[in-house]
Amino acid sequence: MKEKFYVTTSIAYTNAKPHIGYALELIQADFLARLHRRYGDRVLFLTGTDEHGSKIARSAAAKNQTPQVFVNGLAKEFKGLRKALDLSNDDFIRTSDKKRHHPGAVALWKKLEAKGDLYPQSYKGLYCSGCEAFITEKDLVGGLCPIHKKAPEEVEEKNWFFRLSRYSSQIEALIKSGQLEIRPESRRNEILSLIKSGLEDVSFSRPKEKVEWGIPVPGDSTQTMYVWCDALSNYISAIGYGRDEIEFRKWWPADIHVIGKDILRFHAGIWPGMLLSADLPLPKKIFVHGFINVGGEKMSKSLGNVVDPYEAAGKYGSDALRYYLLREIPSDEDGDFGFEKIEDRYNGDLANGFGNFASRVTTLAARLPKISGKERKLDQSLEQNIIEAEKNVAFYASQFKLHEVVRSIWDLVKDGDVYLNASRPWELKEDDPRFEAIMFNLVSLLESVAGLASLVIPQAASKVAASIKHGAGQAIRVKKLSPLFPKIS
Repeated sequence: MKEKFYVTTSIAYTNAKPHIGYALELIQADFLARLHRRYGDRVLFLTGTDEHGSKIARSAAAKNQTPQVFVNGLAKEFKGLRKALDLSNDDFIRTSDKKRHHPGAVALWKKLEAKGDLYPQSYKGLYCSGCEAFITEKDLVGGLCPIHKKAPEEVEEKNWFFRLSRYSSQIEALIKSGQLEIRPESRRNEILSLIKSGLEDVSFSRPKEKVEWGIPVPGDSTQTMYVWCDALSNYISAIGYGRDEIEFRKWWPADIHVIGKDILRFHAGIWPGMLLSADLPLPKKIFVHGFINVGGEKMSKSLGNVVDPYEAAGKYGSDALRYYLLREIPSDEDGDFGFEKIEDRYNGDLANGFGNFASRVTTLAARLPKISGKERKLDQSLEQNIIEAEKNVAFYASQFKLHEVVRSIWDLVKDGDVYLNASRPWELKEDDPRFEAIMFNLVSLLESVAGLASLVIPQAASKVAASIKHGAGQAIRVKKLSPLFPKIS
């Protein structure tokens, strides 16, 4: 039987257009989805948009739009990334979807309430409008929110609270035992350090008079669900929680949540607490990627250095952008984005590397009307190189070191170049048996390279696959390829 593999990204907040940092997360999750499809697993890859909150309502009002019209426009921008980045996501969930999402959020709220884990309480605390979250004094850096660099406002209101403190010790034990696996190790240590002093109960709703754009609290018309039960529940609402129990059980628990480091405590602290309260299994793994900086500085509108993924993909192609983000940006650390760096990788690794190897092999192989594959065995050293590459891909993917996965695939391209240059088939005539034997080895290697590279550069890899046809009697026919990656001058 095929294994189930359910992978999610965080859902994007619809108060601004997509940026390159979110594109990285989507491409990382897409890589994992493609890898597991290649292994023959049943895969579900989910992404979507977080569309509620006071910030969105204010942004919509500033444009003289209703919140729904406003989020519809931005949701379209995020949905469009599927085509722009050549993603393979199977589903896209929106938190404003009353048919698919709201029933799951309401069902989860009621489950927590029935467990006795929701209670009303007057609360006075520090609220960051940028985060749309209450934060504590110890979260501040120099009196400012560490993410938005602004001082929070003091807010006093009556909300529903979730008894997260009840599950603090249990969450800590689950993380320490590895039952809830968090990668990389530095992020695991970070959340354990946070939990060590004990997780506090969290505000779970906001007064409707302050936050009207959201899901109403069941049984309390004066309150609107806060982000935790509204947004985090997308991972279960999309697969049928509160609507279709059979479909939900088919996919849950998630095999991996792919998230950014700024929302680690929500996903490794609050979300597990909610699931434990609801008697639901926890996700198996959480992979936490870093941020993308531009010119060594964090992206921000004020600095004018926010990179539009549509622009980058339009300029270099989705394959080139995917390759750059997976290879150049360390999967588990912060990385720096630069258009010059893309061009260096494009010319060096794609044009001179993969593209040149594919062009040389297909040009030579196309000289033969067919290559006989009958009773042929692949050169032992090349076969070993392929086996080694497959092992490295599996190992580094299991460690979520996707940049090392890509390096391993491109090492196989280098192996092909070494064999090609050593065997020098261009010096042989077509009727020389050595020529056909060499081309069998090279074409077989190229197919293996393209199969692995399809996880990274699916468009170019599919062109390579289409140029190689297997016919009756194991005959192989090869069509010469046009340059896959014309050089950028």
